[in-house]
Amino acid sequence: MNSVILATCKELIEDARLGCTDMVFKDVCIELLAKAKLVLTERQFEEFSDYVAERLKEKIVLNPKTQQR
Repeated sequence: MNSVILATCKELIEDARLGCTDMVFKDVCIELLAKAKLVLTERQFEEFSDYVAERLKEKIVLNPKTQQR
C-alpha cells in the first residue's frame, strides 16, 4: 500500500511541476512533503524527499527568470 502512496505522491509532484508557477510549485512541494511524512515509511519519505529536491532543482534551472538573479 505504501508503494502506491509513494507513486501517487511522485505523480502529484510531476503534475504540479508541469502545471504550476514556481511559487505555487514550491508551496505544493512543501505541502506534499508535510503530508507524506505522516503516511510513508522513513525510507520512502527519504526517497520522496530526494525526488522532490531533484524536481525543484529542475524547475529552477529551466526557469530563465531565476538565472538572472
